[in-house]
Amino acid sequence: MYKTIIKYTAALLILTTLFFSLQRLLTPKYMSDIYDGALISEYYPEPKNHSVIFIGDCEVYQNFSPHELFNEYGITSYIRGGASQTMWQSYYLLADTLRYEKPDVVVLSVLGMGKAESVSEPYNRLNIEGMRLSAAKLNAIEASAFDGEKKINYLFPIFRYHDRWKELTGDDFKYFFRKDNVGLNGYLMRSETVPVTIEPQGARLVDYTLPPVCFEYLDKMRELCEKKGIQLILIKSPSIWPYWYEQWDEQVSEYARRYSLLYYNLLKMHDETGIDYNTDTANAGRHMNVYGAEKLSRWLGGELIERFNITDFRNDIEIAAIWAKKTRDYNDLKAVQLREFEQNGEISTVIYKKTK
Repeated sequence: MYKTIIKYTAALLILTTLFFSLQRLLTPKYMSDIYDGALISEYYPEPKNHSVIFIGDCEVYQNFSPHELFNEYGITSYIRGGASQTMWQSYYLLADTLRYEKPDVVVLSVLGMGKAESVSEPYNRLNIEGMRLSAAKLNAIEASAFDGEKKINYLFPIFRYHDRWKELTGDDFKYFFRKDNVGLNGYLMRSETVPVTIEPQGARLVDYTLPPVCFEYLDKMRELCEKKGIQLILIKSPSIWPYWYEQWDEQVSEYARRYSLLYYNLLKMHDETGIDYNTDTANAGRHMNVYGAEKLSRWLGGELIERFNITDFRNDIEIAAIWAKKTRDYNDLKAVQLREFEQNGEISTVIYKKTK
């Protein structure tokens, strides 16, 4: 009897190992393209000592530099951002983050307020697949999946990517056991400069009312922060595309007034932030480059220090040592990208090797 139990247990272990090994091989690694897909999972191994957590889409993870916040003010921060992140994904990602730590401030991008539904299944995956298994992940799947989708595919990506073996590349084997980092505390660095030449005009809408579902999840985030004693700040980055309508701005401003929240529309604050669309954007105004991200971070850090009792950790020996290594990684990648852009007019190096 015991031999039979041992035999079946061994067979089950072998099958389980094979299943998860195949899943790991077939799931995209996001090391050579669509780098955004690697960001969510990179949070978990990091030290959980952040005073500020950013939540949202590319308007946070490409527009703010945690390293500038620390070097200028000693503020520890992390960006939990995902491509085209919706408000419900932001809420569940915030809930997931608060399982590990309690920041003083949460900075939320409001660009997602314009989305009444998820953009697409691939964008859902960029925001959800990297989350560790938790109630927050299960709820994010439930809220995000389209009608007819098999939700189990988000938990076991092998069912989604089972035929991807035809498209496997060297990266799938190179990064099978361990991946390099793409984000620098969640920041996706771009050091190229592509100035704004044409400012977009938003298409006329039939109805400018922001979707009720977005306010529903904004309420959930506000209430969660209130319960935890966390200050919630709403922010619209100075990216000029996707277009941010004045009518949307008025609705978010009214919400912020009603609940005594800080709301910064940085599209209207160039004098304060110093953003110059000739020098500070990576792709004609859609995202900031590293210069623009550093400017926004210096401005935001000044606001945070002035308004809140946020600890300056530059004199904490242990934390300062951690950030010294992070800063070396940051400066090394910045130098490589600048050299590539000057020589080739484009950047190919996005991932980096952590300093030991």
